[in-house]
Amino acid sequence: MSAKNDTRITAGPVTPLSSEYINWLTFANPGMLDRGNIDCMDYAIRHLPGGAPIVEIGSFCGLSTNVLAYLKEKHNVRNALITCDRWIFEGAENGGPLGDSSTVTHDDYRSFVRESFLRNVRMFSRADLPFTIELFSDEFFDAWAGNSRRRDVFGREVTLGGPMGFCYIDGNHTYDFARRDFENCDRYLEPGGFLLFDDSADDSEWGVRRVVREVAGSGRYRLVAKKPNYFFQKLK
Repeated sequence: MSAKNDTRITAGPVTPLSSEYINWLTFANPGMLDRGNIDCMDYAIRHLPGGAPIVEIGSFCGLSTNVLAYLKEKHNVRNALITCDRWIFEGAENGGPLGDSSTVTHDDYRSFVRESFLRNVRMFSRADLPFTIELFSDEFFDAWAGNSRRRDVFGREVTLGGPMGFCYIDGNHTYDFARRDFENCDRYLEPGGFLLFDDSADDSEWGVRRVVREVAGSGRYRLVAKKPNYFFQKLK
């Protein structure tokens, strides 16, 4: 059956997810996660095209990671969740003081956020820990292309590589980085698989907004929703 005739391609609209668990999670787990992203994640996980991994680029303090793990449990999905982050943020690559603070540095901030990720994920995703690889996305995709065996931040080994079923792109939002993240995900994403771009709304000031327009115009992806970020399904 071709992707265009696959009923998963033409499934219903993205509807708001009501979840008491997520309400409690977002109270305790810091992060910048639009509720519309959660709705799109829920849709993607309910309509995955097969058993390929879910991949998250950028994890921060683990809120989106924990949401994805919860949605896997909610919908009885066993696809592996694989994430990557180096916890080095735009504008902070050279360290130095955090803003005009005289006591807190970007290195302190990085360590705090990384430790927060570990603590939050161990708490809320304890039954199904994701595999989190401490690499920049370019490095991660090089390892993926080489079917590399890597040790994750929880001390477990995992072999990378193969197709992907859903990619959440939330790394560096500048055009060049977001475009490479898209190209790398596109290389491995199965027909019927999903892409969600964070901070890609029409009023976004980030270069990723240009990337999603290019994806929408490619003819190879169906725009499933803007909530307000762009959420696509691969056609071919």
